[in-house]
Amino acid sequence: MKILTEFNAENFLEAEGFPIVPRILAKSKHEAYLAGKKLGFPVVLKVSSEELLHKSEKNAVKLNIDQFKFDKAYDELDKIPIKKQGIVVQKFLNGKYILLGLKKDPTFGHVIVVGLGGIYTEIIKDVSMRITPIKRQDAIDMLKELKSYKILEGFRGEKVNINLIVEELLKLSKLSEKYPNITELDINPLIANEHSARIVDARIVFE
Repeated sequence: MKILTEFNAENFLEAEGFPIVPRILAKSKHEAYLAGKKLGFPVVLKVSSEELLHKSEKNAVKLNIDQFKFDKAYDELDKIPIKKQGIVVQKFLNGKYILLGLKKDPTFGHVIVVGLGGIYTEIIKDVSMRITPIKRQDAIDMLKELKSYKILEGFRGEKVNINLIVEELLKLSKLSEKYPNITELDINPLIANEHSARIVDARIVFE
């Protein structure tokens, strides 16, 4: 078994044509601050570690960090007592949080999943599933099955480009055919708004 944690998983997906939010892996506070200036504040700061699967449980993510909040946010992450690859600095994006995933079932093969993403995924459990491969209409139907679909359609003026999510589902379906040895793939979240849909966190497990 081989596990690709966040930064490496994102590199893999980016090479396969998936849209990844601009990010830089920093090894020091100075590198992280320069990365923030290069990407443009506000940013997201996240611990990158093979020991950390759910960052929110250890407060290992700091959102919407500007120059004035940077020092405090970085120091808090740096003090978390785990072995780190570094601190990932990402451009901060506004939008709806979407979960995308693949699971390899011993009977059916790969199953593709879409749902409401973010830290409440396991509580809300608003997901739709299909056996791969899927076609465009399958992807559209999956989204329409979600209880949260009305939120994606546009709630209080906050629209999401549904077509961009559909495209990522189709790419994920093709990825399962290209790499049959993927046992788990979690994208949580894909941040989608009216203009873009970009992956900000991912994890992949290979056989």
